[in-house]
Amino acid sequence: MKRIFVFIVIALLVLLSLVALANAGVQTKEIEYSHNGVKLTGYLAFNDSKVGKRPGILVVHEWWGHNDHARSRAIMLAKSGYTALALDMYGDGKLANHPKKAGELMNLTFSNWLDSQERYNKALEVLKAHKTVDAARIGSIGFCFGGAVSIKMARGGADLKGVVAFHSALPVEPAITKNSMKSAVLVINGSEDDFLKPEAVASFSQDMFKGNVDFTYMSLKGVKHSFTNPQADEFSEKFNIAALQYNKKADEQSWIFMLNFFKRVFN
Repeated sequence: MKRIFVFIVIALLVLLSLVALANAGVQTKEIEYSHNGVKLTGYLAFNDSKVGKRPGILVVHEWWGHNDHARSRAIMLAKSGYTALALDMYGDGKLANHPKKAGELMNLTFSNWLDSQERYNKALEVLKAHKTVDAARIGSIGFCFGGAVSIKMARGGADLKGVVAFHSALPVEPAITKNSMKSAVLVINGSEDDFLKPEAVASFSQDMFKGNVDFTYMSLKGVKHSFTNPQADEFSEKFNIAALQYNKKADEQSWIFMLNFFKRVFN
């Protein structure tokens, strides 16, 4: 029994050491940039103790705006060895505190897509220019609205190796042709996401296959919309949106799926 106890203690110490090692050297800072006179604030995270250049990943926020959820994902990516930039699609520090406002900001972004595309590309330039980033290996992840933004950028020919969209809408524009998309695409949605229609999933998937895209669609059984956001339950109750629900297991699993995806497309 004593030996077993000692073994457990040693195992815990090793585990804690590995966690501390992963967290050591992670640096974060706000990055100010601009587009057409609009001030934008990004959040950069990277591991300063890691030697050499590594892939860079853009993080696109939910429809609520550039908030702690997006920033926390940038930090998580840095702990996994990437340099990440949580970008700002709305500008001027705009954050929505109600679904109506969030919808307005989201719709404005998509209705002025050429301008929004340029705004995304400004953040892409900032990320590529960072001293730790291998500019030839760039990815993009997004949540809800951010997933749709990432997909639209990939469809438009953005120089991305891979895109991962969580609980995301499935845009079918800009139009693509066979082999016109450079990026591999992974979409991870919940099977019980009321914001998604089965026909939309089928149409999007068919479009990806016709375009000969390296495409994977994952449907997580019993999972609702916004499953990666710990505040989803709070928003669901506050705004009476039953479709929102955080799911810790799905959150953790989908993150592992994403890491495996990037390991493949970057190597």
